[in-house]
Amino acid sequence: MIGGTGLLGCAAARMFIDGGHEVVSITLPPLPEGAPIPKEMDLVFGNINDMSDAEISNCMSGCDCFVFAAGIDERVEFPAPVYEAYKKYNIDPVRRLLTLAKAAGIKSSVILGSYFCYFAKEFPAMRLTKKHPYIRSRIEQEKVALGFADAAMDVAVLELPYIFGVQPGRKPVWVILIEQLSRMGKVTMYPRGGTTMVTVRQVAEAIVGAALKNKGGRAYPIGYYNYTWDEFLEIVHEAMGVPGRKIIHISKWMFAAYGVKLRKEFQKKNIESGIDPVGLADIMCMETFIDKKWCVELGVTEDDIKSAIFDSVKLSVDAFQGTSQLLDMKSE
Repeated sequence: MIGGTGLLGCAAARMFIDGGHEVVSITLPPLPEGAPIPKEMDLVFGNINDMSDAEISNCMSGCDCFVFAAGIDERVEFPAPVYEAYKKYNIDPVRRLLTLAKAAGIKSSVILGSYFCYFAKEFPAMRLTKKHPYIRSRIEQEKVALGFADAAMDVAVLELPYIFGVQPGRKPVWVILIEQLSRMGKVTMYPRGGTTMVTVRQVAEAIVGAALKNKGGRAYPIGYYNYTWDEFLEIVHEAMGVPGRKIIHISKWMFAAYGVKLRKEFQKKNIESGIDPVGLADIMCMETFIDKKWCVELGVTEDDIKSAIFDSVKLSVDAFQGTSQLLDMKSE
């Protein structure tokens, strides 16, 4: 596994080990303080971009399955062209690592991707890959990964949505949301729409299920709970300590107008956003829901999504207020 000490990789590693499997992980130091890293996991500290093929192949030797639980998402900022950063950290490593995995005789591989791929394929008229470099890169990553599937190796790509749950010592991705809501004052301005979501434990179940059950090359849209933004924000507000906070719905054109302002701010900072802030209005104002049937196929079970959201937001508030010192996402 690449990234076995991260939020998702760690949960999957624990589940693999509890199922009687052995896990080797290449991971970046340092480890988050207090994180429940399985003591049984064999950790190899290093940056895959700096390691030789021989070093990585040595780690893969004797393994039956490969899991890529690393890479970067659209929150990490880079100068233009941002697509080159996604190519470096998400696409090229998958091509290289799957080449090595196949040479090592690995029979099954699981790549963690994005649910944006599902919607890009389902709604081509939205031209999501044209508007958003990040979504284009995830589609390319998926194509590269599935291209390795054959009679010798099964490959699954998990198209992951909003994920809730915490790892002690690691900053949640939702700090950005808390920053945005805090700047709004006493009301929340948000569009109508909604999203599908899962818990960290459910992602771990999907990873293990894909490793053991997938045949051939398949992309699995992952989603278990479908919440409107209003339903989601009700839980967020409670976790922030402002239960019942009023929500003012903004229209798509207003969201897009704000996106124009963000574009200009990014340009001033010499940053290209992986998700175009104007085009984001189309996504945020729709219900990006996914049927849970693919999750069920992989063996994903019910979980307490409300508690997972609450815990994620509470830790995000602590990080935003500076009361907790937490590890952030790393690109290198």
